[in-house]
Amino acid sequence: MRPDDDHPADGDLMRIKEAAAAAGVSRQTIQYYIMLGLVEPIRGPNGRRRHFDDKLIRRIRLIHQLNVSGYALRDIRDTYLHSR
Repeated sequence: MRPDDDHPADGDLMRIKEAAAAAGVSRQTIQYYIMLGLVEPIRGPNGRRRHFDDKLIRRIRLIHQLNVSGYALRDIRDTYLHSR
């Protein structure tokens, strides 16, 4: 646990670099998904740090797999947002 991270579940959360490695994508890919509204990271108490849990990692993998399979990110986003 890092001294500047005081989220109680930090052991279960990953920073973006670790999340990218776990999901098999680049940091830039995750940043792009965030920008498009496909993924919303968990904010730390100071609001600056972005954290990712297992559920978000699975979501990132699914988005990536769908995109690689030919689905447009816009279509993935629209389908997800409409199914909420």
